[in-house]
Amino acid sequence: MTTPYERAASFLAEILAKSSLDELAQRLRPKPETRAASVPRGAEISPQAVDERWAMLPCGTGPRKEILDPHTASQMSAYARNIEHFIGTVKVPIGVIGPLRVNGLYAQGNYYIPLATTEAALVASYGRGASVIADAGGASAVILNERVGRAPAFIFANLEEVGRFMSWVLGQRENIQRAAESTTRFGKLVDLRFTVEANHVYVLMLYETGDAAGQNMATIATDAAVKWLLANSPVKPRSAYIEANLSGDKKASAQSLQGVRGKKVTAEVVLPSALVQRRLHATPAQMEAYSRVAGTGGVLSGTLGVQGHYANGLAALFIACGQDAACVSEAATGVTRFELTQTGDLYVSVTLPNLIVGTVGGGTKLPSQHACLEVLGLAGPDHARALAEVAACVCLAGEISIVAAISAGEFVQAHVKFARGKEPT
Repeated sequence: MTTPYERAASFLAEILAKSSLDELAQRLRPKPETRAASVPRGAEISPQAVDERWAMLPCGTGPRKEILDPHTASQMSAYARNIEHFIGTVKVPIGVIGPLRVNGLYAQGNYYIPLATTEAALVASYGRGASVIADAGGASAVILNERVGRAPAFIFANLEEVGRFMSWVLGQRENIQRAAESTTRFGKLVDLRFTVEANHVYVLMLYETGDAAGQNMATIATDAAVKWLLANSPVKPRSAYIEANLSGDKKASAQSLQGVRGKKVTAEVVLPSALVQRRLHATPAQMEAYSRVAGTGGVLSGTLGVQGHYANGLAALFIACGQDAACVSEAATGVTRFELTQTGDLYVSVTLPNLIVGTVGGGTKLPSQHACLEVLGLAGPDHARALAEVAACVCLAGEISIVAAISAGEFVQAHVKFARGKEPT
């Protein structure tokens, strides 16, 4: 996080040109006397509670009609388990692409994909990729693994205590599993991984979570397991923490890239050369050549994995379908490959090891989000694995389209046309 000397000096001079150091210091000092009233009524969602929150906001009543529209007000109780300090909803435009043909182990058929975004050209780009995949007969998709982890830590006085704890805990797998699974009908504790760092012991607890994304499920189960360990361990740790930042939760990590967090999916398609040239205005050789340059650029910049823009499609899909949008930070890692086949066609693949998705629980039961899952045909139980395969194929469609656009010199033109409403000159 370094700043070059010249940039630091010029930035400081810019600031001091407007204010003295004493004035700047005054702006930065704590001002407890200016403490305003807190938002009232916590998690309560009722007309009275919502009215009280709006009454205290300094913006006046103008924004209320946009945020608390009549339809939202009539169904506010539907949001009770998903939000605190509720004042309404934000409307994000949704576009639909498709058909996206998926030939997966769990997703099989033609899918119309709702994507919620404010970025012009995004839906058009993903739609183009989906259409080309459909013309090629569809993309193959396979779930490779699935796990959701939570990583508590136990702090001891010294290595001797660590050794005694490890000697005991390695014989307690069944008891730990029983304690964790007592909190859930659907979650299964399937693995324990230990990391010792001096007098710290990290225990990565890995779960299968059925059709739920599973992060809350894993947290509650791990809490029960930690309480059992603290109550029964012959060596009492000085302290313990439910999560010690080793699970990769909502952050891109090398550990998750090399393993799995959520669902690991790979998808592939072979695009005939004639189709590529006709629909994408580039040749397979041009797209492969660009992918090599972009791959090297990704390595030089230190990205985790090498890909074009998984985050665009995943964020739009997650927001539309009630997934945890923050999980895009870890889900949008992986590897894309473009290769020429022996017959001159184009092989394209994506592998995403961190797809945290579910079709039950969380935001999936909210009115609009559940409706988007219904558009997909993947609402409710027994669809989470299919949703993961579809998500990977959405990313595949996006990779094909963006690489084609850059290879053909059309990337800027598309943004001018859709974002500014102008035909490029």
